[in-house]
Amino acid sequence: MERTIVHLDLDSFFISVERLRNSSLAGKPVIVGGTGDRGVVASCSYEARAFGVHSAMPIKMARYLCPQALFIRGDYEQYEKYSGLVTEIIREVSPVVEKASIDEHYLDLTGMDKFFGCLKWTAELKQKIIKNTGLPISFGLSQNKTVSKIATGESKPNGALEIRPENVRPFLNPLSVSKIPMVGEKTSLKLRSMGIPTIQVLSN
Repeated sequence: MERTIVHLDLDSFFISVERLRNSSLAGKPVIVGGTGDRGVVASCSYEARAFGVHSAMPIKMARYLCPQALFIRGDYEQYEKYSGLVTEIIREVSPVVEKASIDEHYLDLTGMDKFFGCLKWTAELKQKIIKNTGLPISFGLSQNKTVSKIATGESKPNGALEIRPENVRPFLNPLSVSKIPMVGEKTSLKLRSMGIPTIQVLSN
């Protein structure tokens, strides 16, 4: 039996929580991770990402790239609270749930297509989460965790993408090796220097 795995990922989670608490932050470049030059970026809005800012970047570099950004130290107690709310909603309706991080969940819906359309079911869950928490969320649906997670990344922000088994290779092949989970910037650069820029080349 083909497995059906869903990856749910809250979009710019820390930023989204801060915007729920302060609506004036909407549409502005926002960076969570500290107000000084020490430390790293914990999360950044899509407006900040447009300037090259990304998670785990030194705050000093983020300030250089996007000096007009609003820097917030962050409230991790609030982030845990909202994460718990989302997890509770998911666990109420999903038979098998793995909480992978504060803002990510994997759901195993294998066999549910006999009773529900998994894509429709997950889309309804997505809307329920948004309605009850106000947090934007994206998901990917495919045959395993890796493909589902990559699909989620390609669907963001606030998107949804199903990759059926027959479409897995056509979907993955043209993507950069940097799209593979756990492949960081250094590894990606090393693979590129070895003549392996895409997943297709890596898998050959």
